Amino acid sequence: MRKKIIAGNWKMNKTPKEALELVKLLKDKVNTDKSDVVFCVPFVELIPVLEELKGTNIAVGAQNMYFENSGAYTGEISADMLTEIGVKYVIIGHSERRQYFNETDKTVNKKVIKAIEKSLIPIVCVGETLEQREKGITVDFVRIQIKSAFQNVTSEQAENVIIAYEPIWAIGTGVTATSEQAEEVCSAIRKVISEIYDQNTADKIRIQYGGSVNGSNAKELFGMADIDGGLVGGASLKEDFSNIVNY
Repeated sequence: MRKKIIAGNWKMNKTPKEALELVKLLKDKVNTDKSDVVFCVPFVELIPVLEELKGTNIAVGAQNMYFENSGAYTGEISADMLTEIGVKYVIIGHSERRQYFNETDKTVNKKVIKAIEKSLIPIVCVGETLEQREKGITVDFVRIQIKSAFQNVTSEQAENVIIAYEPIWAIGTGVTATSEQAEEVCSAIRKVISEIYDQNTADKIRIQYGGSVNGSNAKELFGMADIDGGLVGGASLKEDFSNIVNY
């Protein structure tokens, strides 16, 4: 059975002082071995949060990274910088990165490959707009995103990659995909993985749902056959995150 993974994406929220206050509030409530729990925090908070979480089962993730090892890339962060301080996960290709910062399927693939090379676990985000869903092309669109992200990734490497399905129309809107809608796409994603590799690889890979997940809907969403946890936005900044982890 695949172990659930619940990751909080703090986005551009919390100062370092506020971050420590939140971690101290949450850590005892979400420190579990039943699920993998990850705090994906802003870059300036990585080190203090890592220090605060020493001795717990809670991992720390970054929200982005660049695909080069070093160089004249002002404002960017490399995989080596992350791994040296103890970061284990990195979010790649979030819809906000795609929308506001020109992230493309090509750069997502480059980052996935670099993360794997440097022993970081990528959380690869995919998802459709409301317009695409209304046109009935959700699965077609997500299929392209998945196939692009996994180019030149071996089946052995793919098994450790996390996929986060986040319908863009449900992110931060308070509107959640129904459990059936979320399961339909997550099941389709698993099918694509089986076509790229094989069914064994598809059965091992973990697929999260993200988009207005909260303590009230987590149990139903995470109970679906192909949903292995959540990438949680707004609710990860509140005490309600513990209800999601302990769904």
